[in-house]
Amino acid sequence: MELSIIIPVSNEADSIVSLVDETASVLDGDGQNDPADIPGLYAAATALDAPAGLGLVAGWRKRRRDSWLKRLSSRIANGMRRRLLRDNTPDTGCGLKLFRRDVFQALPQFDHMHRFLPALVLRAGGRVGSVAVRHRPRKQGVSKYGVHNRLWAGLVDLLGVRWLQRRALRPVVSELD
Repeated sequence: MELSIIIPVSNEADSIVSLVDETASVLDGDGQNDPADIPGLYAAATALDAPAGLGLVAGWRKRRRDSWLKRLSSRIANGMRRRLLRDNTPDTGCGLKLFRRDVFQALPQFDHMHRFLPALVLRAGGRVGSVAVRHRPRKQGVSKYGVHNRLWAGLVDLLGVRWLQRRALRPVVSELD
């Protein structure tokens, strides 16, 4: 299995859709994700006991290196998302993810979709796993997201993904004699 590693500069979807390899891993460019965690995600995706149809392995920042306000707002947002979308993913804000290219290419594409990848993969009939990863202090850049500037857009996106879930078409194909 070939693996591409992508550090998005502007639009992650553009980089991923043009992939040649069958598996891709993405991580934030600010240094908070440790590239050394990628083999753990890859091992989970390719393990003999990995669930059939596993399309996404998401990083889970168990020990976040952020302010108490950012951790609290993230905990609230993750709880709301988990309850509404029923994706059972502990941390969708972690930028470290590994997925199959064909699974990603079948998903609806929109800005900030990385926060909803588990729900979108489940909607498409795939399976999702989570692996604990390291979270480091930001090495470069500044956060573009805060409680106020992301709250309303996040709520609109959340409702949009819920709308997509309710309208998913899963055709049943049967063989004719």
